Amino acid sequence: MHGYEMIQEIAERSGGAWKPSPGSVYPTLQLLEDEGLIVSESEGGKKLFALTEAGRTAADEGPDAPWEAASQGVDWEALHEIRQAGFGLMEAFGQVWKTGDKDQRDKALAVINEARKKLYLILADED
Repeated sequence: MHGYEMIQEIAERSGGAWKPSPGSVYPTLQLLEDEGLIVSESEGGKKLFALTEAGRTAADEGPDAPWEAASQGVDWEALHEIRQAGFGLMEAFGQVWKTGDKDQRDKALAVINEARKKLYLILADED
């Protein structure tokens, strides 16, 4: 696989709970290659990576895959509801921002800022 495919695979295996950034994946791949645990080759303008025998041994002897821990205990139904609510809020805000006049945009921004404050008050157990 190349790095981007690995990022997508980790996100898929963790059910979306963990999607590493390219800034963490590519340096890690370079470190693993320097340690002789993976090898790379260029193919079609992309750098593909594969485990070496030493890499396979290290993977077999190592801890469980981190994406398994990232997805343990996740309430997937609640996470879906939260994402839908957030996307819906941002969609409505974006529509006001694109089509509304200055007064409407100012009101929408005030609603977003008030919602943010109220969410933090929930954590503080205040009404």
